[in-house]
This record gives sequence, C-alpha cells and structure tokens, in this order.
Amino acid sequence: MVSERSGPPADDPFGGREPTSHERMTGLPWDASYHEGRAPWDIDGPQPAIVRVVSEGGFAGAVLDAGCGTGENALHVAALGLSVVGVDVAETALAIARAKAEDRRIEIEFAAADALRLETLGRRFATVLDCGLFHTFDAGERPGYVASLASVTEPDGILYVLCFSDDGPDAGPHPVSREELRAAFNPGAGWTITDIQPDRIHTRFHDDGAPAWLATVTRS
Repeated sequence: MVSERSGPPADDPFGGREPTSHERMTGLPWDASYHEGRAPWDIDGPQPAIVRVVSEGGFAGAVLDAGCGTGENALHVAALGLSVVGVDVAETALAIARAKAEDRRIEIEFAAADALRLETLGRRFATVLDCGLFHTFDAGERPGYVASLASVTEPDGILYVLCFSDDGPDAGPHPVSREELRAAFNPGAGWTITDIQPDRIHTRFHDDGAPAWLATVTRS
C-alpha cells in the first residue's frame, strides 16, 4: 500500500508541496477545481481515446494513472480486472473517485501523490497513463516530471500520454507540439516514442473534443 504522510499545515492549500506552474498562474491548488461542481475535464466517463486503447489491449500488468482526477479512466481499466493505482494531488477528486469505486464495486486503489515525486510510491508499473497532465507543466517542469514517470515505469513498460495539441482550431489550454513531446520523452531521459497520433480530448466545453495528441512511449 502507499504509505501515508502527516498532513500539511491547515493554511497550506498546496499540501506542503511546491505549487506547479499552472497553480501559480491561477493562484489556486488543483483541488479547488472540484469545489464547485465538476471540473472542465470531468466528463462523467472515460476519455474515448482511452476506451479505444483499452479495447485494443493496450493496458496490461500493473497500471498507474498519474493525475487520475475523479477516476473515470482508472475505473474503466480496473473493470477489466487489472491492478490499478490512480494518484492525484486533489483530495476532493480522490474522495469522489473512491466513492465511485465503492458504488460500482470495482477493486482499485486511489492515493494522494505528487506527480513530480512519484518515486515516493515505491512501486513500478507495466503500463502508465497520463491523460491531460503533461500539458499542464511548463518547459521547466517537464524534465522533472518525465524523470518522475521513469522512476515508476518498468523497463519496456508503456506510457500513454493524451495531451492538448497545437494542431487544429479550438485548441485547449496549454497546447503541446509534437516536437515538445519528442524533446521531453527522449532516449537520454530513458524513453522512446513509438507513435504520436492526432486524437481528441473531450471536455465539458468542447462538443466534439479539443485537438489532442495520443503518444505511445516505451521505457528503455
């Protein structure tokens, strides 16, 4: 099980961690996104792109969902009977995810963890999912995040990254280019990108989803 840590000071909205660039920009912790109803990315179901990858047998072994939010993608994978851990810094989202798991009678683990410090989990995974997290990190944070993912991914393990794309109209916030993905997940950092395909990320504000990349990355 994931070890627990003592709680942060009551007046620390960031839980004792350094706020991310997105949090500094908004002035709010990620948890605030869930305080007044659903977050913009919370579509009450798994992302269609992830459903497709699951249907094609893309998930195997122990699975980590980094930045799981209210858990829809992780729950969809866990319903296959795979061992799944979903992590997030937003405690409110995790509480919602746990309630969903109990209601649906799906065996899964949800834990509070900083995506920039995943090594604290003390575990490794055969398949890792990043759905909508990579694009929230700025250029200065990405090397640390990529190293964090590497620390918990088994050799030859697979990472899926679904992120907003800079290719096409009506782009979402923090759009990413193919070149930025290739620069981040490079052989020197312990990764090989095997595929980058155009896709969509569905949100509550995009009728047919926003332009996205779905990258398949192998841990070397």
